Amino acid sequence: MKNNDIRTDSKIIIEEGFYLIRFENNNETHFNESKDIDKAFIQFHFCMKGQADFLFNNGNYVFNVLEGNSIILYNPQIDLPININLFSQTWLISVIISIKKFHSLFSMDADHIHFLSPENSSKKYYDNNVISANMSVVLSQIFKIKIHKSMEALYLKGKVYELLSLYFNKNEDADIENCPFLIDEENIRKIRLAKEIVINNISEPPSLVELSEKIGLNIKKLKEGFKQLYGDTVYSYLLDHKMEEARRILSSRNYNVNEVGLKIGYSTSSHFIAAFKKKYGTTPKKYLMSLPN
Repeated sequence: MKNNDIRTDSKIIIEEGFYLIRFENNNETHFNESKDIDKAFIQFHFCMKGQADFLFNNGNYVFNVLEGNSIILYNPQIDLPININLFSQTWLISVIISIKKFHSLFSMDADHIHFLSPENSSKKYYDNNVISANMSVVLSQIFKIKIHKSMEALYLKGKVYELLSLYFNKNEDADIENCPFLIDEENIRKIRLAKEIVINNISEPPSLVELSEKIGLNIKKLKEGFKQLYGDTVYSYLLDHKMEEARRILSSRNYNVNEVGLKIGYSTSSHFIAAFKKKYGTTPKKYLMSLPN
């Protein structure tokens, strides 16, 4: 059976000298991944969830990137291979772009992006930033891409360009025009609170009316904001989380199928089995049998 706990997507080419990598670790243990990156490339890493540790100099130096944060790495003097430790429940998107391609995108804005200026072009550059609300939406769209395969390359190209433009955009007014709903950081806080509430009440989640009252946001803004921030409806997101939680509990071998169903809010085992099979293409019992002893 395919292991869905850990997934590392192979790199997705945007253009020549320009690609992205999606890392995902849904396991309960850390996961290490290494990739060769030479000195001709700039690296952007966005931690959407969890924590990622970047290891340098044979592990003697560690750069921690927490949920909601990003880092940019560039050193024209030496290669900077990715050696990354993904913590449990971590999602990370990396954008890798050659300095030549990067200059072609921003050659008119060297004054705005100071490490592109002639006096800095041969110097190493490291920086970390908080992921803005607008960037969170784009990252979610990249991570949970829902578009026909034939249009995927074009869609991702547009989204990665949008992500970089938001990353370097220092004009808050432009951000406001991009996404009117997300201008209010308080709204973002409320949407994130809504996610925590439904996850913490997985077996008996509140209704949309109750949820909107708890977070102080009307239902329309709750539904729109949740979809923008997490790429899914509230209850579709919760269902995915339920199934991942069910698989985690089953893997512990401490509970039978009926007990797991009850733990995540199913009053009958038949409904739980049907939902699990629809998600993973196998029954909970068969999944249990497929686990190594």
